[in-house]
Amino acid sequence: MLSFNSAFLYFSSEPAIKRTVSIGFQNTLWYYLPKLIKERTAMKQQLLTMLQMQDDMNTKVHPEWRKQGFEWHRAIWVELAEMLDHYGWKWWKHQQPDMEQVHLELIDIFHFGLSARLVSGQAVSDIAAEIEQDLKQAQQQPTFAESIELMVANTLATKNFDVKTFAGLMAQTELSFDELFRHYVGKNVLNFFRQDHGYKTGEYIKIWNGKEDNEVLMDVLKANDATAADFKEKVYAGLKAAYPA
Repeated sequence: MLSFNSAFLYFSSEPAIKRTVSIGFQNTLWYYLPKLIKERTAMKQQLLTMLQMQDDMNTKVHPEWRKQGFEWHRAIWVELAEMLDHYGWKWWKHQQPDMEQVHLELIDIFHFGLSARLVSGQAVSDIAAEIEQDLKQAQQQPTFAESIELMVANTLATKNFDVKTFAGLMAQTELSFDELFRHYVGKNVLNFFRQDHGYKTGEYIKIWNGKEDNEVLMDVLKANDATAADFKEKVYAGLKAAYPA
């Protein structure tokens, strides 16, 4: 249990606390403390869950995936380019941002980003803690396209996952962390479903009754509660029920 002094030092950087620290900060801290602890604990746990799910997915694709030299940074910058196309950048034609597709590309990038962090061999708890802190230090440029270019540049320079600029892209497209988690779990389940139904061998059916599987996934996610303990299982069951084979 946190003492009052340690709790104050830990949470006093929060904007809500800063605004009222000089006027009865003890009452303010005790008012916000349970919510802050719950939010931080939830985010850390969700990050740990996603890191474990990513490791499981990569292991399903290749049991020794960490030793294969996969270029995760390349997957990230290619997805960033695809995301820019979905958002729109061509001045010579009318384009409307397809935000659903933009968010799906962000989720794909997060998959590759987690893989890039995991392959380092760093302790998973430390990776989760670093990502949590970086998500709270969003960096972005004046336009979405420029933020994408910044992340591409940083990705190529470091060959790693630039979480801070990724957080900036989330902010610019109004993708919350809760939505990131919900979509990540959904896409991870879809990836497992693909592998279970012949994705590597070429037997998998990508178009389901006129809809791409990603579109079907969105329908399944909307029909299920992401906070439910059996969320993953329900998403898989929903995909299985909709699969045409």
